[in-house]
Amino acid sequence: MRRLVFLCLLLNGALGLAGQVSGCVFHDGEAVPGATVQVKNSEFGTVSDSNGYFVFVSALPEDAVLVVRSVGFKQQEKRVGNKASIRFDLEVSDLGLDAVVVTGTMKPTMITASPVKVEVITSKHLNTYIPAAASSIMEGVKLINGVQEVVACGVCFTNSIRINGLPGPYTAVLIDGSPMFGNLASVYGLNGIPNMVIDRFEVIKGPNSTLYGSEAMAGVINVITKDPADQPKFSIDLMGTSHLESFGNIGVSTTTKRFKGFTGLNYAIIGDYDDENEDGFSDLVNLDRYSLFSKWSMIRPNDKKFTLAGKLYYEDRRNGVEEFLEDRAYRSIRGNDSIYGESIYTYRAELFGTYEFQTAENLKLDYSISQHIQDSYYGADHYEAEQTIAYTNFVWTKALKNHTVITGLTNRFQLYDDNTVATVNNPDNQWIPGLFVQDEFEIGKSFSLLSGLRVDHYSSHGLIPSPRLSTKWKVGDWTTLRSNFGTGFRVVNLFTEDHAFVTGQREVQIVEELKPERSANASLNLNHIFTLGESQGMFDLDAFYSYFYNKIIPNYDTPGQIIYANSPGYAISRGIGFNWNQELMMPLSYSLGFNYQKVTETRDEVTRDVEFSPLWSSVFTANYSWKAQKITFGYTLRVTGPMALPEVYDLNAVGDPVSNPRATRSEPFAFQNIQINKQFSDQFSLYGGIQNLFNYIQKQSPLVGYNDPNSPIGFSPYFDTSYAYSPIHGREFYLGIKWQID
Repeated sequence: MRRLVFLCLLLNGALGLAGQVSGCVFHDGEAVPGATVQVKNSEFGTVSDSNGYFVFVSALPEDAVLVVRSVGFKQQEKRVGNKASIRFDLEVSDLGLDAVVVTGTMKPTMITASPVKVEVITSKHLNTYIPAAASSIMEGVKLINGVQEVVACGVCFTNSIRINGLPGPYTAVLIDGSPMFGNLASVYGLNGIPNMVIDRFEVIKGPNSTLYGSEAMAGVINVITKDPADQPKFSIDLMGTSHLESFGNIGVSTTTKRFKGFTGLNYAIIGDYDDENEDGFSDLVNLDRYSLFSKWSMIRPNDKKFTLAGKLYYEDRRNGVEEFLEDRAYRSIRGNDSIYGESIYTYRAELFGTYEFQTAENLKLDYSISQHIQDSYYGADHYEAEQTIAYTNFVWTKALKNHTVITGLTNRFQLYDDNTVATVNNPDNQWIPGLFVQDEFEIGKSFSLLSGLRVDHYSSHGLIPSPRLSTKWKVGDWTTLRSNFGTGFRVVNLFTEDHAFVTGQREVQIVEELKPERSANASLNLNHIFTLGESQGMFDLDAFYSYFYNKIIPNYDTPGQIIYANSPGYAISRGIGFNWNQELMMPLSYSLGFNYQKVTETRDEVTRDVEFSPLWSSVFTANYSWKAQKITFGYTLRVTGPMALPEVYDLNAVGDPVSNPRATRSEPFAFQNIQINKQFSDQFSLYGGIQNLFNYIQKQSPLVGYNDPNSPIGFSPYFDTSYAYSPIHGREFYLGIKWQID
């Protein structure tokens, strides 16, 4: 590296003596080849070579301004003056075009070169738009067009992630490529992935069972944890809010002769009672949450990777009537049959990593094990559950001329037990072996073909194949067309996925043996990178279609019951998505996304919209950097369109259901957030902002039957928590500090 920089400077000096203007283009000490170097307001220019070096043969006037542009980097200008040699050190563009992703193909690939469309949210994005100490993957996904957080319960506010309108259990959540969460943790554990451990997360929309098996029917979210080598020796991030919430991150890193390590503690404490909608329940869930994370990487002579990471997570989540929460009374009365409250204790442990073998062949082993223990009360109903997942993925990558072949052998051991009728005499213990093969075929410089097949074996269902085919056609220098065709499958864990059977007073009815859900899908993506004046940007257009059969959708039509069965009909998710990102010279960058989708199920020749799947949604983000004052402004707007809602009935004065249900379709609503970051030094910064700027609150309580005069609050046979289609957390101010020692 030093030799390269020295060579560039030497050449510049020699040419400068000859009266010519020359220079080099770098990023973090690495040469940037192919960068255009142009004299501003003219057609006169040149291009940097493989060493980042450029030269103007003709002499340039001193008032000339050179403009350097390169895809993936911010545009930079410098005046020639009396300098014969100019060095440009480019900053990475907020467009993320030079990002390296692994989720789509299981091998490191530039995002622009990937045959599978992958969307990336980096830790920088998270820190710009949302409070770092309080943020987790649940807040981060809201920045992605077509991805929503869905609240499952109007009392305890457990949540899940929806992609393209499909429920949370249809999305596979990975940590460094390992599927550790399963169905139980996808409801109760995702809030325990704090921002402090996230380097970035990669999102693929659409079925990806070929690489990642069951639970990847809607898409994949792969959380890539931070590299210990890049972390400061000590860091602290503390934040408080106007709702008396307290959040914090504390991290320490160390380096020895053999290892680089990072250890961090994340905590959240919320204990305020607030009942703006006057339904007798707090609008703000109370909780104590602690997450301890540690990751270590071994320094090996051949740069082969060996990482080991672990996380311990504990959450005490509760909500209910004021008597249940006051002075932490829930600790002694949880399970009470007259004072309603919901108390959820979550204990979770994870261990995961990657080992690359010291062989000539490219062999590696991804491994993980996790244990999740749930101890919950929903009113007087006790729900205990335990899930253990052990996973190994032995991967061989082989380059053969124009082909890159990846073969993998996976083993997943999944043990699940709870105290419901589903497993009382038969715990669900499974060994799921799988085999997959993938071939990426480069057909010339502009076309590539990605084909793959996975086969998993389930003791109850036999062999389940999942093929896929993806193409990438580089139509022009800056225009790419991608297509994806494939199938997906999902084995249902019923009682971990539907909260309604424990959070209300409904009886569960399973009317047949539930078979795996299956899907077939197709998607198209058009991507174009453009320059507009002195700015650069990216335009994205998506179209998707998925057809589901054997689909299991809970039926709430019978009062007091939830009926489960494989749908005799079918379900369809289809739609289009639009994204426009642009980076201006001000320096201002913004992103606009719009997603239209229609998610329906057809049964007995009757088609209806799937509940809680918005017809359309939009995300707008903008950030402005005031470099002179080291201040960054971040603004976020999320708009959610109308969605189908469950049919629920309020009670009259004597406790009987009224004749007409609540609205079965929501009105559009919007959330707006602003954040300001002030950098005082390389070590210290201050940030603050407002969440829910215009104080949007769901018009009606998410609860039904809470006002029954014939029963204690929460214990009415009509009590239901399912009418939660948006958060009811009002406007909130926050202030935080960051301090680090490098």
